[in-house]
Amino acid sequence: MFDSKSDINADLKDVWNRTSMSYAAEGGYEAVVKLLLTRDEVAADSQDMHGRTPLLYAAMEGHEAVVKLLLAQDEVAADSQDRYGQTPLSCAAMEGHEAVVKLLLARDEVAADSRDEGGRTPLSYAAEGGCEAVIKLLLARDEVAADSQDEDGRTPLLFSAKEVHDYNISDSYDIFFGF
Repeated sequence: MFDSKSDINADLKDVWNRTSMSYAAEGGYEAVVKLLLTRDEVAADSQDMHGRTPLLYAAMEGHEAVVKLLLAQDEVAADSQDRYGQTPLSCAAMEGHEAVVKLLLARDEVAADSRDEGGRTPLSYAAEGGCEAVIKLLLARDEVAADSQDEDGRTPLLFSAKEVHDYNISDSYDIFFGF
């Protein structure tokens, strides 16, 4: 559409400091992301006013193909944090996007047990959301502390028990304790 217009700046920012890349990644528009990546002026790892990157938005929305495209870019930080300390992994875990969580965990630079400003980890978000498959992926990692506490003393198990999900509550204990 705009690829023949070389005089168009494809990396302009709006009032929220978001770019076309940011919106395309959030929407899962793989073809648009590919096109934007061909433009020299486009920053694949730009941050909006909250410090969120296109990768974080794509991960939060579960757009696996866009996440793959962005992770293939050298300038994209796979473990970037927004101003609240949330990472692409914590956002994907929060929403239960198993395929995206797998992609991110495959990267050496991604901290599987990172903490946001409230002390929450990807595991605590997955537990709160009842994302059993994501919980299992995270617990399979040696560096993930199943009993980590946030700044209010809440653990992933507490979040899981607090939120009633489709799976039986005893399944939650089985996941965390291996019964």
